[in-house]
Amino acid sequence: MKYYIIAGEASGDLHGSNLITALLAQDVNAEVRCWGGDLMQQAGGDLAKHYKDIAFMGFFEVIANLNSIFKNIKFCKNDISEFNPDVIIFIDYSGFNLRIAKWAKQNKFRTNYYISPQIWASREGRIEKIKRDVDAMYVILPFEKEFYAKHNFSVQFVGHPLIDAIANRSEVEENSFRSEHHLNTDKPIVALLPGSRKQEVQKMLSLMLSVVGDFPDYEFVIAGAPSLDKNFYIPFLKNPNVGFVSNKTYDLLSISHAAFVTSGTATLETAMFKIPQVVCYKANWLSYQIAKRIITLEYISLVNLIMKREVVKELIQGDLTSKNLQLELKKIIDGPQRDAQIVAYQELEKQLGGVGASTNAAQLIVQNLNSENI
Repeated sequence: MKYYIIAGEASGDLHGSNLITALLAQDVNAEVRCWGGDLMQQAGGDLAKHYKDIAFMGFFEVIANLNSIFKNIKFCKNDISEFNPDVIIFIDYSGFNLRIAKWAKQNKFRTNYYISPQIWASREGRIEKIKRDVDAMYVILPFEKEFYAKHNFSVQFVGHPLIDAIANRSEVEENSFRSEHHLNTDKPIVALLPGSRKQEVQKMLSLMLSVVGDFPDYEFVIAGAPSLDKNFYIPFLKNPNVGFVSNKTYDLLSISHAAFVTSGTATLETAMFKIPQVVCYKANWLSYQIAKRIITLEYISLVNLIMKREVVKELIQGDLTSKNLQLELKKIIDGPQRDAQIVAYQELEKQLGGVGASTNAAQLIVQNLNSENI
């Protein structure tokens, strides 16, 4: 059968690659065309568009790039029509994917969603579009099944694919890793995960690095995103206590002592490695003003949302200052708050289910297609 998968950012590329691997295992005749990145391509997908060409952050940035977005939508519709898949699988990236889902449903394509849009965070009314345009939904957060049930839409909880991604990785030998990436051999590492898009990285890194001088016994290491060239990071690497690792975030986290993390999937990844963290978020002023009026959640990090309490400290917009970063990092380097985070992470992992999310999703997708073709 033929599968068309659309992911629009680095995390979607990771989860999409694992889904492609699982689909190919379930369906030996599978043909996969996709929007995603290098990982999805390496897993066996025929790449139609790379996410680095379509990722725009925040309301203001989206408005500024409307012409490119509309061109991508037109290209996507034409590409789907030409490929003529048995099913279209959407991975998060709701602004784009829900537009394509509407068109796809009108044109009699089967539509599946893997990794739900975060409508529980904002614009809950989008549920009506999902119920109209999505044939099946596979969710990865435990509270999402209850959320959709409240709206009379049955979904399947398949577990979280991060557990698969982390379980399948090769273990890193710390001394070799430090040597390979020219890191200090004896200083504990504070990992800096500033995001994957230029706008957010530029906002976050200067603030994250502003506390380096206050912690001379630690090395701060930037996790470079695969979508950004190393040259982009050079202006941030002037301090000898600042290291850089490109496209090796999991390996970096596995040997880190603490972390500053831009809000998003990375907060959950950091938690899965049991690394105490401070969550950071600062957007374009206009984007933030709009967002805070439509987002009704008590927390912004997935760790706190799943646990339904403050496990990790969130420094948002005006609270994201050098002084607060210094204060919160001291708390998680050593002491009761560090210990409390690590204990909470163990409960978090239980709630996310065990390994097998990608396989579970692939089995359901293939089973549903086979049952329709009988």
